Amino acid sequence: AATAPGKKITARIKRTLPVRGPQAPTLSELMRWYCLNTNTHGCRRIVVSRGRLRRLLWILLTLGAVGLILWQCAELLLNYYSASVSVTVQFQKLPFPAVTICNINPYKYSSMKDYLSELDKETKKALETFYGFSEGKSKVRRSVDEWNSTGNDFFEQIPLLKFEDFSRTATDLRSGQKRKIEGSVFHKDSSIVNSGDSNDIIGFQLCDANNSSECALYTFSSGVNAIQEWYKLHYMNIMAQIPLETKEKLSYSADDLLLTCFFDGLSCDKRHFTRFHHPLHGNCYTFNSGENGTILSTSTGGSEYGLQVVLYIDEADYNPFLVTSTGAKIIVHDQNEYPFIEDIGTEIETAAATSIGMHFTRSRKLSKPYSDCTETGDDIPVENLYNKSYSLQICLHSCFQKAMVDSCGCAQYAQPLPAGAEYCNYKKNPNWMYCYYRLHEKFVKEQLGCQQICKDACSFKEWALTTSIAQWPSTVSEDWMLRVLSWDKGQKINKKLNKTDLANLMVFYKDLNERFISENPANTLVILLSNFGGQLGLWMSCSVVCVIEIVEVFFIDSLSIVMRRQWQKAKKWWNDRKRDRSGKPPQAGDLERQGHDNPICLDEDLPTFNTALRLPLPQDNPLPRTPPPNYSTLRLETAFTEQLPDTLEVGQH
Repeated sequence: AATAPGKKITARIKRTLPVRGPQAPTLSELMRWYCLNTNTHGCRRIVVSRGRLRRLLWILLTLGAVGLILWQCAELLLNYYSASVSVTVQFQKLPFPAVTICNINPYKYSSMKDYLSELDKETKKALETFYGFSEGKSKVRRSVDEWNSTGNDFFEQIPLLKFEDFSRTATDLRSGQKRKIEGSVFHKDSSIVNSGDSNDIIGFQLCDANNSSECALYTFSSGVNAIQEWYKLHYMNIMAQIPLETKEKLSYSADDLLLTCFFDGLSCDKRHFTRFHHPLHGNCYTFNSGENGTILSTSTGGSEYGLQVVLYIDEADYNPFLVTSTGAKIIVHDQNEYPFIEDIGTEIETAAATSIGMHFTRSRKLSKPYSDCTETGDDIPVENLYNKSYSLQICLHSCFQKAMVDSCGCAQYAQPLPAGAEYCNYKKNPNWMYCYYRLHEKFVKEQLGCQQICKDACSFKEWALTTSIAQWPSTVSEDWMLRVLSWDKGQKINKKLNKTDLANLMVFYKDLNERFISENPANTLVILLSNFGGQLGLWMSCSVVCVIEIVEVFFIDSLSIVMRRQWQKAKKWWNDRKRDRSGKPPQAGDLERQGHDNPICLDEDLPTFNTALRLPLPQDNPLPRTPPPNYSTLRLETAFTEQLPDTLEVGQH
């Protein structure tokens, strides 16, 4: 009885204090409270506008503004990941690039005849059988070395074939007999229309050594292409068995290749060149390789201040079946790049002066999320076999070589060796040719996965080349120039020079303008946030605080209301279940604790504690429906642990 007045005061506060804002019992009441109190004017006008038409108009305008904000913000986000390209041109002293020079003929034919005698014999026999070509009995030395000891068996396994009328019947080169050919047909010249007789189709058959029924037939519409491809196939098989030291001796030395050299107006010699052995081009020589730690530079543009060399080509010592053109190949590259002479090399003609003018450009792209490039290649799961800085070509070649070793058990001759692998040859790997062609077919069709794994480098240097050619030497100067060059190099050449054995090369900067092309983010984070704020202020007169308010009301408070309603339902269900089991009627105090909205309180602001005590009860005393606010300051049960004096007086009355 002593604490009864305190309970009555608490119940009166719960009945009379209206509940709005985050403590609202329903989502509709929360949304109404938000619209009346937010700084976004459109939402408030939806609630306070009179008339359905005006309210509908404000709903449409507000939704349209929200839609425009979402659209513009999405455009800003997409534009954030775009990049702008800027070009900067600087005039300064430029480092001279590395220039790699190779003879088109990789090895001296006079030195290679011992190793290629059987292959050359089979090739000449094919020319005589198919085309009636004969050059008489050549005096070719027969080698007893191991390179030709199994040659006959090898040629019998992969002979040249001549097909009749696109049929499966072919004539064997070695036996001259016709036989039926099985296997999938791969036409190597399918893009070229064969205007001649269909009988000119020549090719060869590769079969799986472990399964003779698995064969692939490679045909060519041109006899020249067929014989060259077949010759290179056997040529690589022979060269893979020769030690590197021996191949370096069989190729051209720096004294053989270089006759004269000038750089930046000063004389140079073989000491300025670095030799490296290329599997397909033999000994190549790189000028200004930077291996000694010094990189030459030039301070003046023009042909007189670049690199000028005269090359000795020696056309008479060319392999007639391996190469069909005469001259040299060069490539301009950075000192840290590998010279892919076979892919992007520039050919130099004999009996001509070739001038190559350069423009230097450095480029840099943005990495993720702006583009799918790599900075150093460390994130690419492919081992770099070239020991040079990363490039897309290095990645593709290394990827194919790794797949070759995994699938065929040996490495392809034209690319560097992975650790623990050895080059393919028919004696140790009789199945490598069939495996190689099958694998190369998948690589070209992008079925090997290398094109998907490898990425472009984000930073790279490029020298744009402009080539011009003039006759050299001229008719009036040919005689004395050839005599002088023969006299200077007479002890090493031991024969009279011919102008078709010479090539004059000039490599120089056309100007010293360094072009730097870079990608820069079109938008920074500060600009992005500023644009967001502009869109919110333009369409909804909203700020960052409004955005935080929206997140709080529409996500946190709404979720809280939904969870509270579910909790109340679960609690009510549990209480009803307990009451049904006990058979007790509902307590009268339960209705008092539920509370309700007070219709007398029309002010949008929450009443204070004192004004809440003076609020009258509603006239009809409707059923309570709103729970009291969950304010800890209004929990008066703990405040009236002892009965106050004024309540004692009320109790006595």
